[in-house]
Amino acid sequence: MNREAATVRVRSRAGTGRSRKGRTLLLALAAAVGIYVLLEVKMIERLLPVEWFREVAPVTGLHPVVAEKRDRLVAQSKALGIEVVITDDFRSTEEQNALYRQGRGDKGAIVTQVKGGGSYHNYGLAIDFALRIPGGDVIWDLKYDGNGNGKSDWMEVVSIAKKLGFSWGGDWKSFPDYPHLQMDFGYSIGELQRGWRPPLQPE
Repeated sequence: MNREAATVRVRSRAGTGRSRKGRTLLLALAAAVGIYVLLEVKMIERLLPVEWFREVAPVTGLHPVVAEKRDRLVAQSKALGIEVVITDDFRSTEEQNALYRQGRGDKGAIVTQVKGGGSYHNYGLAIDFALRIPGGDVIWDLKYDGNGNGKSDWMEVVSIAKKLGFSWGGDWKSFPDYPHLQMDFGYSIGELQRGWRPPLQPE
């Protein structure tokens, strides 16, 4: 074999090696993209109306997990000497619209910034609370210390709620809603409006 033929064979083998490495890299990249798509498919789905895939059952009450956490909130607060009153939970679209009209043509003060379908209450994922004091009065006093431990009863309830998985409307910057507690399970209002719902037993 002459020197030129040997050189050609060496170059051919090197080229074949580079080609195999290139195919391997492409296959690995394709696999990574496939895994990413599989992981993100749920998020992609939620960009579309759920009616495209299946019929949407109307929401008529609290999500069972929210209801269970509500009961635990009341019980754990009671153990601290605080009586919690749930003043609102599931709210229909019609009820939400009526509440929105309050202070905007109907009598009363403005208490919400969203119309029907724009609140987590409309999907059974939110509750509102207040405190009942000795004598039976219901109050919305963030500084009241009825159990005499030097802490705000209201904030003690909020602390319990957060440990149970609720987020608190009092943390909102634009329009704080101090009685409001919600569990969104990672679903935005837009996704809920498009018909997507958290599973009854979220992972």
